[in-house]
Amino acid sequence: MGYLQIKEIIINIRRKKLKTLKIEWKHLDIEGETCNRCYDTGENLNQEVKRLNRILQPQGINIEWFETKFDDTQIPQSNTILFNGVPIEDILNIEISENYCESCSTCLEAETYCRTVIYDGQEYEEVPAKAIREAVYKVLGIEKKKPKIQSNCSCGCDSNQCC
Repeated sequence: MGYLQIKEIIINIRRKKLKTLKIEWKHLDIEGETCNRCYDTGENLNQEVKRLNRILQPQGINIEWFETKFDDTQIPQSNTILFNGVPIEDILNIEISENYCESCSTCLEAETYCRTVIYDGQEYEEVPAKAIREAVYKVLGIEKKKPKIQSNCSCGCDSNQCC
């Protein structure tokens, strides 16, 4: 493929309107701070969106995420991720539970129980990156292919170099 063909492909991609998936992350926010499990979910979400955009933008798909901050009256809804308005537990086989959250209890100065997710038979206090990635692919109707080359890449790409 020559330079002009590549340039033409790039111009055509830019002309196309990207399909956008919107992800909302709802979490506790007390004066700009959040609990450890919400923080970890936010980090997982941020990294996965970056990784997935590198993979999907060339295919005309863009992922955007934003956060909705809650006060202490909305703890049961905290640490929730919505994909185009649909909760992750309605997309994947995820069960919602709760357990004692030391971080929230310290932050709120009261015994607090927070949301957990049971995914792949394991309970997580944060929403795991793997679940976020799986939900994105499912919402977009993309069948995730098995890597052809064995690699230590966690993003699931099919090259021997991480994308």
